[in-house]
Amino acid sequence: MRRSAAAAIALSVFGCGFAADDAASANPRIAAVQIALRAHGFDPGAVDGRSGPLTRGALSAFQRKRGLEPDGRIDRRTRRAFGTRGRPLLGQRELSRGSVGWDVAVLEFRLRRYGLRLGAVDGRFGSQTAAALRRFQRRRALEPDGIAGVNTYRALAQRTPIQEHTVRAGESFYSIAEHYTVSPWQLARRNGLSLMRVIHPGQTLVLPAGARVRSPQALAPAPSRVVVRAALDRWARVYGVDPELVRALAWMESGFQHDVVSSVGALGVMQLLPESWEFVDTVLLGFPTPRTYDGNIRAGVRLLRWLLDEFHGDVRLALAGWFQGARAVRERGLFDETKVFVRVVRMLHGTV
Repeated sequence: MRRSAAAAIALSVFGCGFAADDAASANPRIAAVQIALRAHGFDPGAVDGRSGPLTRGALSAFQRKRGLEPDGRIDRRTRRAFGTRGRPLLGQRELSRGSVGWDVAVLEFRLRRYGLRLGAVDGRFGSQTAAALRRFQRRRALEPDGIAGVNTYRALAQRTPIQEHTVRAGESFYSIAEHYTVSPWQLARRNGLSLMRVIHPGQTLVLPAGARVRSPQALAPAPSRVVVRAALDRWARVYGVDPELVRALAWMESGFQHDVVSSVGALGVMQLLPESWEFVDTVLLGFPTPRTYDGNIRAGVRLLRWLLDEFHGDVRLALAGWFQGARAVRERGLFDETKVFVRVVRMLHGTV
C-alpha cells in the first residue's frame, strides 16, 4: 500500500484522526484508549467507547506514571507512550491476521455491528476479527478476504446508503441481476445467500455497489443470451474446454451479461479483472483481444484453459484458481468463500 494513499484514507475515515461511532453513540478512539490502558495494566472499565469515570481515572494514572501531564487528553505524546497500542491511525497500513495496534482496536470496535463480540475487541487481529471484517466486506460488495486495505478503508469512510430491492413474484437472482446490471453471484454473496437458493416475493435484497437500472435507450444493444451462449460454446471448442463448464462459469459470474462491471472492476460476461485480461493478451495469446463481448469470452475461456493445465485437469482446483488466484490456491489452499463458489459453479454445470 502506498503511504500517501493510506494516509489520505486515514483522514477521510476519521476526520482529524478520529470520529464517533454513530450507530452506538460511542467513539472508537475512546475504545482504543481503553484497550491500550488494559494492555498496560490499568483498568478503564468496560471497552464501550465512552469516557466514563473509570476510563478517565485510568488514563490520568497512566499519564502520571509515564511522566505526562495527567490532563486526560489523548494527544500524540499519550499515544506514543502506549507504544504499539497507540499507533498507527486506522488507514495507514494494511491489516490482517496477527496485526496488533491502535488501528486494529478502532477497526474492531467498528466491526461490532457485523457480529464481532465485544470481548474480542482487544486490538489483536484474530480469527473473529477476520470473520467480522469479511461480513462487512460482503455487505459493501468488496472481496471478502478478511484483510483491511485501501478499498475497505474507503468503504468505511463512505457510509453511503445501502440500495435495496424488494423481490416481486416471478423474480430470481438472475432477473434481478440483469435489471440492475450486476453479477448474480455478487448479488447473492452480498446478501449471504447461495445462488441456488429460492428467493420469495417480499424478500429484501441488498444490491452490490454500482447497481444501476439498465437503460432501454442504451447506445448499443447488448448481445442476447443466445448470441453470448453461442460465443461461449465456440471458444470452448477452440480451446478444448468443456462448453457446459464454460457456460456454468459465465452464468455464475454475469448471467451472460456483457455490460456488468463489478465493484472491483471485473468486466463483462466472464468478469475478468483488467490485469487478468492483460495477462491473457500478453502471456497466453501474445496479441490484444478486442474489448468486446466476444473478446472478453475468448480471453476468459483461454484463462480457464490455462488454469486447467496448471492444475492438471482438476476442475475443482481450476475453478478455485479462477476465483482465488492460482498462486493462492497452491500456497494457502481453498478459502471458505472459494469452496462455495466452486460448489455452485459445479451445480450449474449442465443446466445453462
